Amino acid sequence: MSKPRILVTRRWPSAVERILSERFDVTLNLRDEAMSVEALRQAMDEYDAILPTVSDKLPAAVFDVVTPRTRILGNFGVGYNHIDTNAAKGRGIVVTNTPDVLTDCTADIAMLLLLTVARRGGEGERQVRSGEWAGWCPTHMIGTKVTGKTVGIIGFGRIGRAFAQRCHFGFGMDVVFYNRSPVDPSDAARYGARQLPTIEEVLALSDFVSLHCPGGAVNRHLMNVGRLAAMKPGAFLINTARGDVVDEVALIAALKDGVIRGAGLDVYAAEPHVPDALKVMENVVLLPHLGSATEETRTAMGIKVVDNVTAFFEGRSPPDRVV
Repeated sequence: MSKPRILVTRRWPSAVERILSERFDVTLNLRDEAMSVEALRQAMDEYDAILPTVSDKLPAAVFDVVTPRTRILGNFGVGYNHIDTNAAKGRGIVVTNTPDVLTDCTADIAMLLLLTVARRGGEGERQVRSGEWAGWCPTHMIGTKVTGKTVGIIGFGRIGRAFAQRCHFGFGMDVVFYNRSPVDPSDAARYGARQLPTIEEVLALSDFVSLHCPGGAVNRHLMNVGRLAAMKPGAFLINTARGDVVDEVALIAALKDGVIRGAGLDVYAAEPHVPDALKVMENVVLLPHLGSATEETRTAMGIKVVDNVTAFFEGRSPPDRVV
């Protein structure tokens, strides 16, 4: 029996590519460039499985194939709002993701952004590298203290909880959060956190607001003009969730007008495009979607996909099926 044909849309850790190649008839994207919608649509007619990433856009048009050969999309990542899951479901295509394994590393990046924007680390490094630093003085590059401040978390899933743990037990921060479903108070207390009824109540109390909610239509522009205005004057926004959760036009205006003091961003609405207005702001820390970018985590994510696709082609239920 021939092996299932599988397309891997970007380069993955070599150990994972090796395992995939042993188990399946694999085609790798050796150029490691994001594929076009038309190329992905064509692939639907040629491969039994496609393994996409967040850089691949799979709108309804991708699934517009008379009889798609593809039977499963093994997504490399937790978020899958770049896939039209309704269209996939309509064509009988299974979709899986890679939860759990990137929790700690994404929470670490959120903490890095918070500390860097609060203490003006990005600005300071640029001064040193450019030779502009004139030496220590009492009023040079005064930032914001982190220890003991209040952090508000929007979305109290695995990553939100891991971030709360770091903030409370690492920096003595008071943690408040909003979550669409109730969280048992005793469970929240394990992370030094307490749930508030509305996003607005969290924003009103928080010196730092960190987003850990899913992207997609339900949360698109969750942080809009009104909610940015509802933040405390002098507060900071941190986003390691999805770019579309923040209205970037509203964020740029809020930063320019001093409505909030700064922002730390790892994700953007139209990646890899980052608005030029954000690039020139000194009170913004910008990272290139590094949330899960450690060797350990990216390998673990790849193994998750391998397990899901292997289970599917062996006739078992994929452990991380979302559609």
